Amino acid sequence: MSTAAGVYSLAEITSQPEVWGKAVETFHKEANAFKSLVAGHRTSQVIFTGCGSTYYLAQAGAALFQQMLGTSARAYPASEIALFPELVFQPAAEPLLIAVSRSGETTETLAAVRAFRQHFRGPVVAITCYESSLTTAADFAFVIPEAQETSLAQTRSFASMLVVVEALIASLAGRGDLDILSRLGATAASLLERYQGLAQQLGEDQQIERFFFLGSGPLYGIACEAMLKMKEMSLSYSEAFHVLEFRHGPMSMVDQRALVVVLMSDEAHAQEASVVKDMRARGAQTLVIADQDYGLGLKAAPHFVHIDANLPRWARPVAYLPVLQLMAFHRALSNGQNPDLPANLEFVISLDASMM
Repeated sequence: MSTAAGVYSLAEITSQPEVWGKAVETFHKEANAFKSLVAGHRTSQVIFTGCGSTYYLAQAGAALFQQMLGTSARAYPASEIALFPELVFQPAAEPLLIAVSRSGETTETLAAVRAFRQHFRGPVVAITCYESSLTTAADFAFVIPEAQETSLAQTRSFASMLVVVEALIASLAGRGDLDILSRLGATAASLLERYQGLAQQLGEDQQIERFFFLGSGPLYGIACEAMLKMKEMSLSYSEAFHVLEFRHGPMSMVDQRALVVVLMSDEAHAQEASVVKDMRARGAQTLVIADQDYGLGLKAAPHFVHIDANLPRWARPVAYLPVLQLMAFHRALSNGQNPDLPANLEFVISLDASMM
């Protein structure tokens, strides 16, 4: 890449209003066939898998799946499935495997599918941006070519695949409000427009030396992805924790040079707000992202991202991403890094067969 630093990342982040719409179209096009596949299989366990960013997507997806459907769902890194299948697979289970991969060529993800096939006859569903080895190995695939990226760090690909995950879970749960998906693009556009200045302000603030991203339930996976974006794009100190777990040791790192980002949930907003208050008392800057104020006075806080889209719980996780992606982008530029080309990374991790 010989273009100016960050040109591709910025284009990919800001194109999400349109690209999320394409992800919704992909889901609707394939939804009936997907539901027919799952309906023909007695599923007692759902396994989500991926690597890096897509493992964090798997974490969010598994939590949301179990929350919405009541079926046991777990997320595992693909390498754990390939190398330690006895720790993942339940002998009497009838599992469904949902494998998420931007490229569809990641060695560990393909190895996880092979390990699954050796143990079970259950279906494999792929979610990816490319026709690939993964789509060939799967029984069914959602492919979102419009979410493909030039940058090494995942932004619109992650979010678009998450849109499909949210949609398929809501569909299997029999939700009657799937039409809400048509509003996701407008939500992304609104967030980027309203909070681009805040994202730049916090990203460029060199008084901040440590970033902590906190989330509960399905939002923990989103917090992990935000942590990874900050870490890989800008080479900044960045960690992710469950919200209330942050008090149990990690808050020892909090002072006036820390930014604590809390992805606030409906279910635990009172407890999460208490953590925000505690971290402010210890000198930290805080950024709260929430769908509403919850009567907590969040709108008066120094840094508050108000999603304000009236989205149901199942559709909301993806809305926490755009502002945090943009913050990581600006931090990278402020640190003299090229967010398009994070240090030491490759577009696809392709390992020798002997390593798996």
